Amino acid sequence: MLKKLPNPIDRHVGSRVRMQRMLAGISQEKLGEALGLTFQQVQKYEKGTNRISASRLQQIAKMLGVPVSFFFEGAPAGDVATGGFADASATAYVADFLSTSEGVQLSKAFVRIKNPRVRRRVIDLVEALADETGETA
Repeated sequence: MLKKLPNPIDRHVGSRVRMQRMLAGISQEKLGEALGLTFQQVQKYEKGTNRISASRLQQIAKMLGVPVSFFFEGAPAGDVATGGFADASATAYVADFLSTSEGVQLSKAFVRIKNPRVRRRVIDLVEALADETGETA
């Protein structure tokens, strides 16, 4: 029997919940506790395995200090007639990156750098490292 894949919109909304939760420094346990859920339920929401109801999404948005629309920004555009999807959003990879602990750490540290020249040098360094890694892979 084939395992049912999560709906792309549910996965996107879940990844945005995860990203915002991590940026706010809130654990799955704390979010679950505030919502009256287990951390496992929060995990399922974040993976898109379980769909988040409208009322629950409203609660999450309020707790994380964002409008409900935040969770749908950059969502894949579904074609109801064919069931297909338009080109993936150019920002999807950013949401994927920011839903990792490394992405959150790097983003928080980077925005604390006030000097634009230093930020540019950090970007140049990361690009050089990425190019170097790409050649040896």
